[in-house]
Amino acid sequence: MDYDAAGSLPRHVAIIMDGNNRYGRQHHLHDGGGHRAGKDQLDVIAQHARRLGLEVLTVFAFSSENWRRPPDEVALLMKLFEQALLEQVPRMLGQNIAMRFIGDRSKMSERLQQLMQDAERQTAQDAKMTMVIAISYGGLWDMAQAAQRLAAAVQAGQLQVDQIDEVRMQQEIQMGDLPPVDLLIRTGGEYRLSNFVLWQAAYAELYFTDTLWPAFNEAEFDRALGQFSFRERRFGRTSEQALAYQSETSNIDNKNKGDRHV
Repeated sequence: MDYDAAGSLPRHVAIIMDGNNRYGRQHHLHDGGGHRAGKDQLDVIAQHARRLGLEVLTVFAFSSENWRRPPDEVALLMKLFEQALLEQVPRMLGQNIAMRFIGDRSKMSERLQQLMQDAERQTAQDAKMTMVIAISYGGLWDMAQAAQRLAAAVQAGQLQVDQIDEVRMQQEIQMGDLPPVDLLIRTGGEYRLSNFVLWQAAYAELYFTDTLWPAFNEAEFDRALGQFSFRERRFGRTSEQALAYQSETSNIDNKNKGDRHV
C-alpha cells in the first residue's frame, strides 16, 4: 500500500522495542545475543521508515527504570549502545537520517555522552528523517524536568504563572520541536506504555503485537501502518468535524508543497 499517497502515513512513529531477552532465550543466544539482534533490527526498521517517508521515528532503547536491571546486563547494554553509535553514524549519513537522543545523560559515561553529542552534530545537516533514541528516559521524568524549568523561569521573574499552558509546557518537553507521536507501537506482547513519551503521545494511536522486537520486520511495520490508516482520529471532534478538519489540513499541506516547488 502507498500510505503516503493515501494521505495516511503518520508523521511520527514511536516504538517500545520489547522482547530482546526472550528472543535470545528462545534462540539460545548467549552473552547478550538477543540485545545484539535487537540492535541490528533497529537499522532495518529505520531504513524502511526512511524509504516510506516518515518524518520522525522514536525508539525506546533504555528506560530510566532499566538502571535497576542486573549490573552485568546494564554494562552490556551501554557497551552495545557505544558500538551502535560508532556503526550507525556512517549509515545514518548515507540515509540522510538525523540522530537525536532524549533522556537523562548525566548517568552515562563521559565517553558515551561525547559519542551521542558527536552523532547529533554529524548527522544534523540535510536530514530527510529524524531518528530519536530514548536512553535513560522516562515520561514522568521528562514532564518533571519541564515543570522545574518553568518554575525556575517564574522564580526569576521571566514568566508569569498564568502564562503556563499546554503550548508553553510543550516548549520545555523533550522533542517539543518535533511533531507529536501519531502511532505508538509496542512489540513483545505487553499492553502498557511503560512511562514512554507520555506527553508526546497524548493522542497517539496504539498498536500492540506479540512479535518480539528482533523479529519485528518490515512487513510487521507495514501492518502497523495499515492499521493506523484505518483509524479515525478525531482529537475530541465529532466524526463529521474530524473529516472536515482533515480535508482542510490536507488542502493547506498540498498548497504549502506547491509553494515550495514554485
